[in-house]
Amino acid sequence: MNQGQANASSATGTKNRVPDPAPQSGICSVCLDGCPALCEIGKSSFRGREVIYPLPFGKITAGATKQYPVDYSHLNIQGTCVGAVGIEADPDKAIFPAVSTETVLGKNHKIKLRLPIFTGALGSTDIAKDNWEGLASGAAISGIMVVIGENVVGMDSKAELKDGKVVKSPELERRVKTFKDWYDGYGAIILQQNVEDTRLSSAEYAVEKLGVECIELKWGQGAKDIGGEVKLKTLDRALELKQRGYIVLPNPEDPIVHKSYKAGEFKEFERHSRLGMVDHEDFIKAVEHYRKVGAKFVSLKTGAYRISDLARAIRFASDAEIDLLTIDGAGGGTGMSPWRMMNEWGIPTIYLQALAYNFASKLKGKGRYVPDLAIAGGFSLEDHIFKALALGAPFFKAVCMGRALMIPAFVGKNIGKWIQEEKLPQEIKKYGDNAEKIFISYETLKARYGKDFKKLSLGAVAMFTFGDRLKLGLQQLMAGARKFDLNHLDRNDLVSLTKECAEVTGIPYVMESDAEEAERILFGA
Repeated sequence: MNQGQANASSATGTKNRVPDPAPQSGICSVCLDGCPALCEIGKSSFRGREVIYPLPFGKITAGATKQYPVDYSHLNIQGTCVGAVGIEADPDKAIFPAVSTETVLGKNHKIKLRLPIFTGALGSTDIAKDNWEGLASGAAISGIMVVIGENVVGMDSKAELKDGKVVKSPELERRVKTFKDWYDGYGAIILQQNVEDTRLSSAEYAVEKLGVECIELKWGQGAKDIGGEVKLKTLDRALELKQRGYIVLPNPEDPIVHKSYKAGEFKEFERHSRLGMVDHEDFIKAVEHYRKVGAKFVSLKTGAYRISDLARAIRFASDAEIDLLTIDGAGGGTGMSPWRMMNEWGIPTIYLQALAYNFASKLKGKGRYVPDLAIAGGFSLEDHIFKALALGAPFFKAVCMGRALMIPAFVGKNIGKWIQEEKLPQEIKKYGDNAEKIFISYETLKARYGKDFKKLSLGAVAMFTFGDRLKLGLQQLMAGARKFDLNHLDRNDLVSLTKECAEVTGIPYVMESDAEEAERILFGA
């Protein structure tokens, strides 16, 4: 197992001086007084807690680099040359474009998806805010769900509060409207709730005033200390944030007057972590409350906690009869979590999904309700989607893709900027010097939306283009397995490449798979 490099990472802008550091500590095998390199210890000696987090904060996403003993690459997709499931076994009809990639989520209120994927929670960071137009409208035209992450209202400098509750949030309103403007019956917009959101009643505001129908509860808050940059033009706003649990510091460029918090531009702040504590009765009441408020679809997002907490999440979700439980495994991505925590904390995704499948099977066997499940934590391409859905079948209905669905929004936005500035990189310019030539889905979307197409951002075009690639790739993989509808994917569509993977997942080892069937074919009548 490659445990990843301790004491040096591009995520924290640190490196070793020598190529052979001590494997456990990550400290250079020979540490030199006067060393010009900045390992994590060295940089932390003058930047301190700042180095705990991937940098620059709010402008990046970061993914863990630790390689676990078993991951999804240890599974391969089983193909077959006989039969067809979900379509007539006719070679003229059983072709990959006939594969349906649509799915439906929810118990009573059904959400239709054109692809079995949705975004991770896109919250109050600048990177989510600055790319929201592409993310939200791109999700809408692609027919997938997009999740508004935590604390958007809390960080909205123009939010208006009354008795500690939000009565107006232009930023949240913008986020909801951006999706709704392009919504066509597929996908949905979900608002996530953390401790801060609950106290501000952002869900109640979103449901009652903005028409949001889907609310996601989140377990745990995570240890987040450094928040990022917020430009606060007034002293009142600084004091307001301070009352909510933030430590607001004056702009380092201004005179430092800590006691009076001199009015001016306050740029830096820190937040005390608020850890959500899980309680069965409180959870049931929370779900009931949001339904009474008007939420039609209630989901829960839980993280890579210990096994007993996974059982707790599945049991609570069952008792409350929620619509969706999303389980987020270790090794995925973050916009703000501590870097070492990303690598060294929690249960890796494939282990967590294998456990969740076992727990769900046992609950179902006892006649209990099992909500639709989704898995998150390091997924990016169509083979990942296939493997995750097959491994967790029939309980897992969708895959949450965090960083992978943010990248298209970045790419589309930047291509538009580079075109205007005539600074297209050569690797992109070789396809053309305008958006019409560069984006392969440009004409498809133009034909679909007509004159309204001009209102669509290039970030959205890029997201649709990426989604179209995922759809085609998934169709090809499914056709190769002779499965023409997502509902027909099952664990028999996979094989383990190592015995350790077979032990973790319960998927047969490749040399033992189909053994009985092979014997029957060889020696049967």
